[in-house]
Amino acid sequence: MNEHPHRTTPARHPQGAEELPDHVIQDAVVVVPGIMGSTLYDTTTGKDVWGIGGISWLLKAWTTPSGLKSLAMTEDELAGKTGRIEATGLLKRSAWTPYLAGSEPYTDLVDTVLTSVADPAAVLEFAYDWRLPVAANGRLLADAARRHLTDWRRHPAHDQARRHRADQREGRLVFVAHSMGGLVTRAALDPGYDGDLHADTRGVITLGTPFQGSVKAAVILATGRGTPVPLPHRKLREVCATMPGLHDLLPQYRSLRAAGDVRHLTPGDITAIGGDAELARNAAVFHHGQKNIGLPGHRSVVGVNQPTWQNLTITDGTVEAHYEGARQNSDGTFIRDRNDHVRYFRVNGDGTVYKESAVLTDIVTHLPLQHGDVAKAPTALDAITEILRDDINPGPPQGEAGCGLSAPDLVEAGRTWKVRLSDVDSLSGLTCRLTDLADPALPAAPLPTTWEDGLATATASTPAPGLYRIEVRTPDGFDITQLVLSTEPDQPSAESES
Repeated sequence: MNEHPHRTTPARHPQGAEELPDHVIQDAVVVVPGIMGSTLYDTTTGKDVWGIGGISWLLKAWTTPSGLKSLAMTEDELAGKTGRIEATGLLKRSAWTPYLAGSEPYTDLVDTVLTSVADPAAVLEFAYDWRLPVAANGRLLADAARRHLTDWRRHPAHDQARRHRADQREGRLVFVAHSMGGLVTRAALDPGYDGDLHADTRGVITLGTPFQGSVKAAVILATGRGTPVPLPHRKLREVCATMPGLHDLLPQYRSLRAAGDVRHLTPGDITAIGGDAELARNAAVFHHGQKNIGLPGHRSVVGVNQPTWQNLTITDGTVEAHYEGARQNSDGTFIRDRNDHVRYFRVNGDGTVYKESAVLTDIVTHLPLQHGDVAKAPTALDAITEILRDDINPGPPQGEAGCGLSAPDLVEAGRTWKVRLSDVDSLSGLTCRLTDLADPALPAAPLPTTWEDGLATATASTPAPGLYRIEVRTPDGFDITQLVLSTEPDQPSAESES
């Protein structure tokens, strides 16, 4: 029988040290994952439905018509009657999702946090059902964080940690939140849930959180409208079409190009591309209400340099996403050219969240990372460690080093495909490799890199279906990665399956 840890199970990595190092903090830490970052279990069927299986499970889930069926929202769930799906833990295996370039496990993030706390009991891994509204998960997080802080303050290691700190104050909360997890954290700090939680929070570290939403959410809803698409992409759209959590990630800034201007998406626009008008309306109301909720001691770790959709156009229900977005003057008007046409600029981001959507305050650490890797790459973990340990320096030097990585998220075994690297001046010192995650012990295969159309370009192929990781090391020492799912050749498209 499978055992499923409760949502508030603390991390299990004992430190075993009797004398605490000087850098150990007295605070309680809550790790909040992003969308697709919690493993899910169907209580009615007794089966794991997301994140537990290995690579063979992933292939079956995404390439068979019945795979992932349990993730679709039921009428009862849409009416607020939850409990069918239970979140059982943070993702501990690499997973893959169309458009999102894969979900990396949170094991390294949790292990990094553990090096800064007095005892494993100080760390709470908050898993949640990411299909549900962010507001609903925010309420659950507020309750869980309060219980966690109360329990930690009663723990013997809490007093031990306080005694050796320069400021021997009582422990407070620090949230470390990836992607959607940052939105859930901000919702938890709504004073309507727990009026004292804000004061009891020392800091919030967000990693690639789409505070203003992401164009990818709209693209997912519109997938397959007008053109056939691979089955995995269509399956994601079917799961997300009535998912409140996905609608909460829609762009809340002026992102739709229409009639020579750029405006906000409306519920009618969302209906036209295959989403749900009521869920879109609820999301807009929710985000509007969140604007006045501050994040105590907020630090943002933001992915940059990766090509990232920022604007979109809707034509007959079909979405075209654009890497360039409109920019505003200080008075809020759009920058225009001499002919009074809106000018568009490429800002980039982490491949999923464009840079400015992930920023709330001026204290930002920019790192050249993909969205899934913002919570896993060594440079990001170093930044998190510095912030946790109360260093006023907000992580590694700010800047946009490294390079941009662009590659398909779904490929066919045996067929070649391209990895394109932007912002690369020289091939000297640049390496690109492909790792088969089914057998990490195998040496990574080097990918030959040349110049094509002004971009450093590597040619790759996968020998068999499975999950693979592209790993790029830039001459300035940054590692950028992306997950790719390889399937059997000639997988059915939405057209052939319909």
